[in-house]
Amino acid sequence: MNFVKRAGTSLRARKSKAAALLAVFVVLCTLLLGGFLLQGATARQEAEVQRRVGVDVTVRGEGLTRHLADRLGGSERVHRYNPVLSLRAGARGFAPLRSEGGGSDGAGGGDGEQPAVVVNGVRDFGLLLPFSYGSARITAGRGVAPEDADRDVVVVEERLAARNGLAPGDTLRLASADGERTVSATVVGVFRDPAPDPARWTPSYELPGNLLYVPVRTAERLGAGASDVREAVFRIGAPEQAEGLHSAAERLLGGGDFDFRVNDKAYRDQVRPVQRVGAFAELIVWLVAVAGALILGLVVLSQTRERREELGVLLSMGERKWKLVGQLVVEVAAVAVPAVFLAVLIGRVAGGPAGDALLPRAADEPAAHPGTAPAPADPPQLRAGAVDVGRVAGIALGISLVATVVPGVGILRLHPRSILATDT
Repeated sequence: MNFVKRAGTSLRARKSKAAALLAVFVVLCTLLLGGFLLQGATARQEAEVQRRVGVDVTVRGEGLTRHLADRLGGSERVHRYNPVLSLRAGARGFAPLRSEGGGSDGAGGGDGEQPAVVVNGVRDFGLLLPFSYGSARITAGRGVAPEDADRDVVVVEERLAARNGLAPGDTLRLASADGERTVSATVVGVFRDPAPDPARWTPSYELPGNLLYVPVRTAERLGAGASDVREAVFRIGAPEQAEGLHSAAERLLGGGDFDFRVNDKAYRDQVRPVQRVGAFAELIVWLVAVAGALILGLVVLSQTRERREELGVLLSMGERKWKLVGQLVVEVAAVAVPAVFLAVLIGRVAGGPAGDALLPRAADEPAAHPGTAPAPADPPQLRAGAVDVGRVAGIALGISLVATVVPGVGILRLHPRSILATDT
């Protein structure tokens, strides 16, 4: 009889032992699949953290202009960037806030000639530290976005907005420090600065309520053309990329002195738990593979000893020893294949709860407009793909091969006469 057909007959005759072997294989394949799914999920989540959180690098130095910041921000390692250009401007048609307690800064009336407000030219509101860390927040409208680069828009503090009845959609006129240029900007947002008004008299341009945000090019028009930006913040994917960004900054700034600071705390707080889960998943795969080979090897060895009489009869009938080993391999492999499919079904059912329990929740989705509240992040999911199933099937078949061939070495030493004599 062909040893493959004989393997099928043997499995049907030993249904209870085949079922026990199937149960062992299902457990092993489920653990293997779980390990691979965790590895894949942690890799996807780490990439998602790089996109959502990233690492903020702040560059300050002489000669850093918007054009240089744009060139540095165009690097492939930079996801987002935000140069900040600060200047003082005058008010036209609206009344800036004034400090209580006397004193004069020439900003009294709605058209004060002296600079009464501070204007920060920015590109990406979401990279401003007070807003990204939540100490300041948008209360109406939105912040300045990269698509506002060629628009004249402005975001005002709520105290200034309340005094002048400003809301998103209104128009605000700003004058340059020398009074020679005027820019009309559309209010797109109102924000709340937690800094309280000072108790002592303070110049108008130092009051927190007189701080405005506009696009960088609007600020340049108020400042009579290009000038050095105060700082530029660049968001990169991982701390390892900071060295390359530092080299690029050195080339652009001519190797001069500049301040280069890396803030990777938020990134590491998000990535480290994910990396720990990934290392745990890799350990699971190795332990299951080794333990599975040992357990199945012992099971097959035990079954081989129980079948000594059967093997002796087959040998006495002239059956070749390698076919006996092949029969055992086929029997175990025939049990391993359905175990893989059962493990996939279990993975589909238990993947969602397992992901919620084992994987840390990723950072929230970025807001649709910078400065507004972020959208809740989707919970991590364990999804079984064809590659994961193929890897599990390969390891399962490899385990079945090792678990049968190693005990099968003993079959090669058997002699039918000694086996039958021992059994009788």
